[in-house]
Amino acid sequence: MSDTHIATCSCGALTATCRGEPERKSVCFCFACQRRTGSAFSLNATYLREAVTIAGESRDWTRSSDEGFWSRSSFCPTCGTTLFWEIERRPGMISIAAGAFGESDFPRPDVTVYEDQGRPWITIDTGAPIVRM
Repeated sequence: MSDTHIATCSCGALTATCRGEPERKSVCFCFACQRRTGSAFSLNATYLREAVTIAGESRDWTRSSDEGFWSRSSFCPTCGTTLFWEIERRPGMISIAAGAFGESDFPRPDVTVYEDQGRPWITIDTGAPIVRM
């Protein structure tokens, strides 16, 4: 991966320019991420907030996690793509939908979370010990 990564929504009106490498690369199997992505999991790149510049209009939706913490997702009002989100448990961090980078060399995830909510036929090899949340 290069030093700057640009994530875009489907229509290109909302972008997130990220400097450097992500602090965390994760796969989440929680039901909320499954609903958000329409898939069996989400692939996420989490950066320090100051390493990310957002451009374009977005709308926010805030929900409570199973544990009672807030999660605020930001999406493009034109195409509906959820491009980024912030969660109460990681102050000063912002997560970006990794598929929005459009980079085939995105590094493999180093963390998996909520595996108990995942499909039993999916295996993600992070190359690292599993971190349970």
